[in-house]
Amino acid sequence: MAAVWQQVLAVDASSRTTLDRMEDFEDDPRALGARGHRRSVSRGSYQLQAQMNRAVYEDRPPGSVVPTSAAEASRAMAGDTSLSENYAFAGMYHVFDQHVDEAVPRVRFANDDRHRLACCSLDGSISLCQLVPAPPTVLRVLRGHTRGVSDFAWSLSNDILVSTSLDATMRIWASEDGRCIREIPDPDSAELLCCTFQPVNNNLTVVGNAKHNVHVMNISTGKKVKGGSSKLTGRVLALSFDAPGRLLWAGDDRGSVFSFLFDMATGKLTKAKRLVVHEGSPVTSISARSWVSREARDPSLLINACLNKLLLYRVVDNEGTLQLKRSFPIEQSSHPVRSIFCPLMSFRQGACVVTGSEDMCVHFFDVERAAKAAVNKLQGHSAPVLDVSFNCDESLLASSDASGMVIVWRREQK
Repeated sequence: MAAVWQQVLAVDASSRTTLDRMEDFEDDPRALGARGHRRSVSRGSYQLQAQMNRAVYEDRPPGSVVPTSAAEASRAMAGDTSLSENYAFAGMYHVFDQHVDEAVPRVRFANDDRHRLACCSLDGSISLCQLVPAPPTVLRVLRGHTRGVSDFAWSLSNDILVSTSLDATMRIWASEDGRCIREIPDPDSAELLCCTFQPVNNNLTVVGNAKHNVHVMNISTGKKVKGGSSKLTGRVLALSFDAPGRLLWAGDDRGSVFSFLFDMATGKLTKAKRLVVHEGSPVTSISARSWVSREARDPSLLINACLNKLLLYRVVDNEGTLQLKRSFPIEQSSHPVRSIFCPLMSFRQGACVVTGSEDMCVHFFDVERAAKAAVNKLQGHSAPVLDVSFNCDESLLASSDASGMVIVWRREQK
């Protein structure tokens, strides 16, 4: 199954050309298996040059990110020390290995939740896990897809999960008891590669498939929304809405990111802009953030592409036009690596993002630093790290890899 996913991301490196430009559109008028899980606690902290990183803040340029006097409560939650010290980890809290031998492309904590975690696997199943009370357990395994599960998402209230699969179906699951509420075939009978809920109306889900199409699906009726489909230049690998749900970005395996205007009343999509990040380099992850900090209020987009870089873009207008702000070195040339903004980043001195990497490490970067941006690095995986997810208060971080291992890391308590 892993070989199938690698084929989805097949890249002809010799054909890549750096373009990185925005384009307007004129053609569009608008049950647990044999393996379980084990507890593994390592000693010590995974800090990276903490003292050096702290010293760098003394040389920050004017207008850089600093806490405000109004952020005392949030700063108390996040910690009033350097970013490196805030993102020091005590080690592994737990290791789940029920999916070993098949990649786990997605791991996600439930929304506003500290201890509920889910992950999907190319073995065709989804695991729902509970981290507290100890010991952490796999509550249930959702089975039904006949091929690998490529992506899933929690609904806003966490009562529903939607999943997409290489078997050309999406499924709607009840998280309480694990039953499948509905199975919906892809309108094009194509492999489904990614999904996301519309953030305001969770009755609508957007999916991307291997026939280059994005579809807005009504999960109550099981039908696609009229006017809610659009074609990209390649297989759709990544999707992300802005917080209000009015802008949607989609990335494909040809290196393009498209922005769409989303009609809140009808669910229709209007293609707005196209950015060629790098011709021929698959865009494997898109993460949107309305604002980075109390002082840096520009909406931002975090993008993984097979460029050995993590890319941070500024959203410059209401049509989703992107402007490259900064890039950070990671190893990614062929795997579907993902990244996230840290949930509490806006209340600290600095602003942090976390990404997987093909070097089998989890990397932390301060997006406000032009140089020496590395904040921390977690080592423990034995295969490329594909996805990362923080719980709501950043006390725990989960990471998944291409061998099927999921590690939950515990942050040091200050």
